[in-house]
Order: sequence, then C-alpha cells, then structure tokens
Amino acid sequence: MFGTIRNTQSEKLEYSFHEGKSGSKRLVVIGHGVTGNKDRPFIAALAEGLAKDGIHALRVSFSGNGGSEGEFRESTISKEVNDLGAVLDALKDYDVCYAGHSMGGAVGVLRAASDVRIRWLISLAGMVHTKDFADREFGAVKPDAGFMWDDPSCPLSQAYMDDMATIGSVVELAPKIQVPWLLVHGSEDDVVPIQDSLDIQKNANSNVELVEIKGASHVFAEGSTVILIEKVVQWVKRLCV
Repeated sequence: MFGTIRNTQSEKLEYSFHEGKSGSKRLVVIGHGVTGNKDRPFIAALAEGLAKDGIHALRVSFSGNGGSEGEFRESTISKEVNDLGAVLDALKDYDVCYAGHSMGGAVGVLRAASDVRIRWLISLAGMVHTKDFADREFGAVKPDAGFMWDDPSCPLSQAYMDDMATIGSVVELAPKIQVPWLLVHGSEDDVVPIQDSLDIQKNANSNVELVEIKGASHVFAEGSTVILIEKVVQWVKRLCV
C-alpha cells in the first residue's frame, strides 16, 4: 500500500500494515525494542487489536532487525530515529500516532520532540535512561567482541554503547513533547524499570498519562497483552481525533 520504504542509507525497511476503517486517516506506527522486530507477539497482537477497532496500524522492523536491510551491529537509537523519519515520509497522507516499545520508546521521544508529524505518542515500557540501561545490561560485555544477552545474532557494538552514552537520557526532552502522550508500563518489568516512566512523567507537561499494568513483564506477556491492547485502543479512540 505504501510501497517500498527505505531509510537515508537506502536500506529497505520491512513492515506489515493492518487496515482499519476504510477512509480513516488515523494510523498507529509501532516500533520495537533492542533485539526485537515487528513480529514480537504482543506487537502483532496490538496491531491486530487496533485494526479490529477501525484504527490503521503499521508495525515496522528498524534497519538491521527482522527482515529489514542493514547490519544489526550498526543499529543504534540515533539511526532508528532516522528510520522513523523515513517511515513518516511514506505516511505523509496520514495522521500518525507513534507507539514505541522499550528502546523504541526512546526513539519516539527523540523524534517527537522535533517532528510535528507525530501527532500522538505512546511509550510502551519506554526506555528513558539509555546510558544506565546499557551499563546495567551490557557493561560486562566487550563491545565488538561479545553479544547482547549471549545471543550470537545480536552482536554488541561500540557504536551502540557510544550512542547510548551520548544520549544519556531522554528525560530532559519530556517538556518538548507537546502532543498527547500515553505511558504504559508493567509493574514487574525487570528490563526497563517502571521508574523510567515515573521519571519522565514527572518532567513532562500535563499532556501525559501513565498506565501501570500490575504484574506485567517487559514484553506484556500472557494475560497482560489483552490489557495492553485494551488500554491503548481506548486511549487512541479517545484522543486521536
């Protein structure tokens, strides 16, 4: 429907479109977290849930992830911010809400802080303190030699660690987000602690809303997926008008 989407490096970005109500111009773009892709079960379920309620959804794999072109070792938040820009270019005829999971949440904050094409923003277990995350999860791994969470398909690069350190945290960008903003976080998230969402909420404008899902993990597994879909769909239908 949108043809081939390529980033500024001419790398093809893989995506799946879920059609909602015919004639609608509202569309939710869903971005994944580090080592993820567009086909994570809860991401696919969320897209399907939105479409079922008449809201178009497009889930995308950032470059170097899933079936998208590019090298995983070159995947950084900064590059994914540019990838998201390419997606927005392709969706110029739509009113876009961006929903980013984990590291994809940081991508959304960075893009939305300076790009008015994102009219609504959703952070799903959104990463806020990027340097703290990288140090906590990968500080004992040698960049350009080891792997993220011991997964050989996800090499840890110095470029990734440098980018996470340079960004440091997106918390100071919170006041720059002028659009309606939903934060969703699980109380049992042991990858990105809910404190990240609490910190950015505290620094944000009054346009932000935080929903805590009791017992939910970082990937909103099992019964938490249903609750996630319900909360997101309700918010989108209420505010994305």
